[in-house]
Amino acid sequence: MEASDAGPTRERPAGVTPLTITVVLGLAAAALLGVGFVAQQHAAYTEPLGEMLRLRLLLDLIHKPLWLGGLGAMIAGQVLGALALHRTDVARVEPLLATNLIFALAMAAAVYRERLGRWEWLGAVLVSGGVAAFLLSGEPHSGGPPVSASVVWVAMLVTLLTAAGLVVVAVRVTLPIKAMLLAAAAGILYGIQDVLTRDSLVRMGRTGHGPAWLLTTWQPYTLIMVAVVGLLLSQSAFDAAPLRVSLPAATAAEPIIGIVLGVAILGERLRVDPPALAGEVAGLIALVTGIVILGRSPFLAKSEQGASRRPERRQK
Repeated sequence: MEASDAGPTRERPAGVTPLTITVVLGLAAAALLGVGFVAQQHAAYTEPLGEMLRLRLLLDLIHKPLWLGGLGAMIAGQVLGALALHRTDVARVEPLLATNLIFALAMAAAVYRERLGRWEWLGAVLVSGGVAAFLLSGEPHSGGPPVSASVVWVAMLVTLLTAAGLVVVAVRVTLPIKAMLLAAAAGILYGIQDVLTRDSLVRMGRTGHGPAWLLTTWQPYTLIMVAVVGLLLSQSAFDAAPLRVSLPAATAAEPIIGIVLGVAILGERLRVDPPALAGEVAGLIALVTGIVILGRSPFLAKSEQGASRRPERRQK
């Protein structure tokens, strides 16, 4: 059980628990991320294909108000996600952040004034049910034994090499596959970013130092580099294909990598008895399946219609 950060003399309103606050923060973060992704892809899809994987892509996008608005929503979502991570473990927050695709779908449906179909509802139920099943079955919690520095570096290296491998393969394939691979690589980096955020907050609280102390550690600098590269990869994926192709892979990769690294690096623990494992696996399968279904929604595909004058639709 988690101890309350509020202290024994501070009362919360009836019915409001630490878990409730975490869920609200996580879902609010997911909503902002979904809005940000829709706006960013709408702007990035108009950029020339030759700018994929180049910093020039980001330099061009920062001159577009729509993209800047999407970036602002994404940053706000990450801040709320960091607040949720400050309160509890990565394995509890990551599945909540994965619901950002539901909010992206809802935003697209509102913009184009069309009703959601049965496949969209099925995807939403699978994502929400998958999140609930994983949290209830796994009961993720901290308290595992300390992880050695060598294990941390090996886990980080393997994860980064996996993302790099996806990018290398993406350079040599067709646009739809390229978009999915680049998005998956971005999702991996976002998962690393979430774990580094949690690790930095835990270390700061454990030592009792202020935020300035973090400048003497390696985590914040690595986090910034990972965030910038992840942003470039996600925008390159958005440049290559509509959201129905480019977003699901990132949304699925981030929680999976975040949960795995939370266990491997932060010493977080899940229940491992057979019934719990069955529920965790079923929850993750439902989560990924729902993300794939929602990602193929025609509402998300309609962001392509705003790019009728897209320049240079040819690969370099």
